[in-house]
Amino acid sequence: MIKRIPILLFILILISVYFKDEIFSNNQIKIGTSLPKSGIIKSWGTSVTAGANSYFNYVNETNMLKDKKIDFLIYDDKYEPELTIDNINKLIFTDKVYALFGLVGTPTVKNILPILYDEDIPFFAAFTGASFLRNKKNDNFINFRSSYKQEIEKLVSYLHDKKGLSKIAVFYQNDDYGEEGYVSLLQSLEKRKLSLSAEGSYKRNTLSITHAFNEIQHAKPEAIIMVGAYKTNALFIKKAKESESMKDTIFCNISFGDANAMISELDKLKTNSDNLIFSQVVPNYLNTKIPVIQEYQALMKKYYPNEKLGFISLEAFLASKVLVNAISRIKGDMTREKLLHTLKTTPPEMLDGLYMKFKDSQLLNNTYLFEYKDLKFKELQ
Repeated sequence: MIKRIPILLFILILISVYFKDEIFSNNQIKIGTSLPKSGIIKSWGTSVTAGANSYFNYVNETNMLKDKKIDFLIYDDKYEPELTIDNINKLIFTDKVYALFGLVGTPTVKNILPILYDEDIPFFAAFTGASFLRNKKNDNFINFRSSYKQEIEKLVSYLHDKKGLSKIAVFYQNDDYGEEGYVSLLQSLEKRKLSLSAEGSYKRNTLSITHAFNEIQHAKPEAIIMVGAYKTNALFIKKAKESESMKDTIFCNISFGDANAMISELDKLKTNSDNLIFSQVVPNYLNTKIPVIQEYQALMKKYYPNEKLGFISLEAFLASKVLVNAISRIKGDMTREKLLHTLKTTPPEMLDGLYMKFKDSQLLNNTYLFEYKDLKFKELQ
C-alpha cells in the first residue's frame, strides 16, 4: 500500500493541474468573435463591430482597466457555419482568447457547440435568441439579449390579444434560426388555440423567395411573422405589397431581421414601410431619456462618426459595457471561472436606465415593439 502512495499523489497532482482554471496575466485581454463582415448580412458585422469597439476603444483610451487593455479580435465568417468553426478554433487554440463575445447567428453558433462544450470557455452575448443557449446546464453560456421565444410571444400577443387578428402565417429561413422562430410561433399560437394560416421558407444566404411567396399568398394572412435576414425579408415584403391578396397584411420582423438595414433596403426597393412591426430586445437607440443611451450616442459619434445609430450597435455597446464591468470586478488572478461569476452577478442597475436580472441564462428580459413612421422608429404601447 505504501508503495502506491507516490503513484496516487502523482495522479492527484495531474488531476489538479488539468482542472486548475487557467490564469490570464497578460496586459492584453483578448476577446474574440466570429461574425459576418462580408456576405448577405454584412451590415450585422459592421454594426456589432462599431457598437462594441466604440466602448472598448473608450475603455482603452481612458485606462479604465488600469494596466490592462481590451484586444477585440474579429474574424469574418460570412454567416456560414463552416467558416465559424475555423474562426473559433483559431481564436481559442492560436490566439488563446480569454472569452468569446458577440457572435452573430443561430446556425453559426449551433455549429460550434461541441467546441464550446469541450473547452468550457466563457461565451457571452451572442446575437441569437436560440433556446439551446438558454439551457441552465451550460454554465459557460451567458446571454445578454432576450430569447426569440419572448420576442415572438410579444408579437403574437399584440396581433391576437390586442388587435384581434387570427390568420397568422410565417416566412422563415430554412435552418436552425428559422426553426427556432417557427417552433416558438407554433407554441404561442397553440396557447391561444390558433393554428398557422400558412408557411413558407427560403434557403439561408439566398434571395430565393418565390416558392415561399406562392405558399403564403393564397392564404391571405392578416399578419406574417418573418424569421429571416433583412435583404430576403425586404424582397418578400416588396413582392407581397404588390399582391392584391396581401396589400393589408402586417409584416412582423424579429430583431435578427435588422430593422435599420431593412428600412434602408426597402428604400432601395422603392417600397413603403406601412404595416411593418419590428420586435427588439433593446429600447429605441434615440431615447436619450435613458442615460446609458446618451453615452452610446456620444461614444459612437466619437469613435464611429460615419456609422449610423441603430438597434444592433446599441445592443453591442451595452453588452460590451457589461463585459468590461464584469472584468473590472474580478479580484486577484484573472480566470475564466471568475469572469463567469462576475457576469452572472452583474448589478441590476449597472446600465444606467435599464434593468437587468440574470435568469434563464440571460441578463435582459424585456422586448419592445416598434413601427416606422415619419422616418423614425416609434414604440408601440
